[in-house]
Amino acid sequence: MRLRFLPCLPLLLLAPACVPLGTPITNPDLPASQQRAAAPAATAQLRYYDYIYDASVRSVQCYVGTGTTSTTFGNTANATAVLAPPIVPLSQEQPITLEFDILGERPPRLTAKLIHCDLGWTPSVLTDLQFIDEINEFNIPNYQTSVNTKVPYYHYTLAVPRVKLSGNYLLVVQAGGNKPLLSRRLLVYDNQVVATLQQGILAGGVDARYAYQQLDFRINYGAVQLLNPAQEVKVVLRQNFRWDNAHYNLRPTFVRDAERVLEYQYFNYENAFPGLSEYRYFDARSFQSVGLGVARLQRHANPVQIDLLPEATRNGLAYNQFYDANGQRVFENRDYGQGAVNGDYGLFTFTLNAPQPAPGPVYVLGALSDWQLKDEFRLRYDSLQQRYVGQALLKQGYYSYSYAVAPKTAGAPPDEVYFEGSHQETENQYDLLVYYRPPGTRTDLLIAYQALDLNVR
Repeated sequence: MRLRFLPCLPLLLLAPACVPLGTPITNPDLPASQQRAAAPAATAQLRYYDYIYDASVRSVQCYVGTGTTSTTFGNTANATAVLAPPIVPLSQEQPITLEFDILGERPPRLTAKLIHCDLGWTPSVLTDLQFIDEINEFNIPNYQTSVNTKVPYYHYTLAVPRVKLSGNYLLVVQAGGNKPLLSRRLLVYDNQVVATLQQGILAGGVDARYAYQQLDFRINYGAVQLLNPAQEVKVVLRQNFRWDNAHYNLRPTFVRDAERVLEYQYFNYENAFPGLSEYRYFDARSFQSVGLGVARLQRHANPVQIDLLPEATRNGLAYNQFYDANGQRVFENRDYGQGAVNGDYGLFTFTLNAPQPAPGPVYVLGALSDWQLKDEFRLRYDSLQQRYVGQALLKQGYYSYSYAVAPKTAGAPPDEVYFEGSHQETENQYDLLVYYRPPGTRTDLLIAYQALDLNVR
């Protein structure tokens, strides 16, 4: 798809009716760690990336509403707002919105704050007054109680306050005692230079040309005086707004001082990504009937249990074109009401047929897992049935995702090619972040932002 689709613990003890950690409390065979939600540790360390610190926090969305009210994906019509990732210009006509659920029957009192970060997502040395005009601790009083759901929860909404500087921001939601509950990365840009992003031509063998997508780009700084731009301008190149496989430390291959242009055209795949395949998906916007990708529903279970259709590897298969949501998800209840407060939670079972184990642990990957290899989304291998199986508690909606193998090298991105294959024809979104630290300043500014939808349909 051309846009992202997202609609986007308590420190008090959860009530007995709560179903935390994606596990039905009616299943006594599961370990105790999955029978109840863990309270956040008193010394929870803040992490400067998208992270959930408590198991009862669910369905986090951070986005900018586009105002569009109808779109199509997964070959099904969706009458909900189209939502874009948390990236806004410095003018911030449309604020970034945060939404999330907290499982339980008692709403905790929550606050939020912003942390200005440098290029490497470490806190900058700026004081709060240098990047925000108001007190940097704001209450989140806007919440609603779930209605007619088997799994009770509270749905919170926050419009992020405006800031005065471009750059990287970490939004942190806290409960009593300043214990972090969740964190989200935000981007604010101020286009001072002109960045141009386009599809490049891959060098190398035929296999690489049909499997990878190369992005060439150039930066024109003719309207701004930059000191030593070839060394001081920093760029980050991302695929589908992900941080886990982003390309860093890219240096210009051509410096045209007379034209005041930096060009980035590589030949060793420094700026290339596996095209992968269109993302898998399932439609669980109704708990009354079976949607696409769903094999069966157990509506009378608590929570509702949903078995997805068994799947298989796509590596080695021909490219299959269809609309997807690039790993994102949208919450919606098609039976009645709205997804935010009428969407129930269900226990979803994933099944991936595999004649032999993969070379590492296998996970479900996508926005549903914050693009991280989380234990909740790890699949176990059944050697007798020759398949991977796993369960996760998810909110009612439409989901797109992939299967990924954990990398052997720490810090490397997950291996999605093993099960998904890779094709140059796949539709993916790319964006380019351009940073610069002016002389005498103490932080990195985001001086350009450019996005490109490759192979748009």
